[in-house]
Amino acid sequence: MGQFAIGIDGGGTNCRAAVIDSTGKILGTGKSGAANILSDLENSLINIVEAARQALASAGLDPELVGRLPAVIGTAGANVGNYGKRLESALPFGNSRVVTDATIALQGALGDADGIIGAFGTGSVYNARRDGKIWGIGGWGFVIGDQASGARLGRDLLERSVLAYDRVTTTSPLTDVIMAEFGNDPERVVEFAHASKPKDFARYSPVIFEYAAMNDVVAMDIVRTAATAITESLDALLWPECPSICLLGGLAQAYRPWLDTRHKALLAEPKGDVLRGAMELAVKLLLDREGSRG
Repeated sequence: MGQFAIGIDGGGTNCRAAVIDSTGKILGTGKSGAANILSDLENSLINIVEAARQALASAGLDPELVGRLPAVIGTAGANVGNYGKRLESALPFGNSRVVTDATIALQGALGDADGIIGAFGTGSVYNARRDGKIWGIGGWGFVIGDQASGARLGRDLLERSVLAYDRVTTTSPLTDVIMAEFGNDPERVVEFAHASKPKDFARYSPVIFEYAAMNDVVAMDIVRTAATAITESLDALLWPECPSICLLGGLAQAYRPWLDTRHKALLAEPKGDVLRGAMELAVKLLLDREGSRG
């Protein structure tokens, strides 16, 4: 079974997997629940394996092959403490390599070329490659990082809605809608916030952009703050001859109009998404393994 490998995008909202052959051809795909290893390592492990088993079944292969095939898993939090190593050692694959979500995002968007990527989904992270050297920033998780992510946008909206309810800051049609959702009771907002995971906050991000497009003052302020964070992060990575910037993730298109003009000029369409990046790295892992055997 050496001719197959599994690439996995362990996202904060859902986990996607693909079974590929040594040429990178997709044979089957699978999808399961969230894989946020910082907030829920145990269920992340379950969902990663489930997505892989689904992908094998989709390819017409025995799901039990998870124990024999090499796999590359990209997930947020793999760069924090020993979370990545803990996940790697617990996974049942024949050969597991756990990398950050930024690593698979970079590979998916740029292939082996130079450039910068910013990925914005439930979380956020940036990565760059220059003359073959890779480095990144961000991806530090929802509590103190992930600026401009869906989770942070949603958290900021709930904060602004409660502040508006308390008449500390201005209300808007959006804050009125949010408070109405919670029966105009700030205690219910607090209960929701304490019980929620990043993906629960992130579900508010589409409505923020929707109201920002209608010039809602609170929505626009939240998005502008996020766009400033993006500008600062891209500037921290940018070098004069940088050929391109690629935005990835569910919020990538929504942020385009809000970007700094300097960065808009460098925008390029990504070659592929984060799952494609995981697949490409999985093929490399497969070929390395086969080469070492040969």
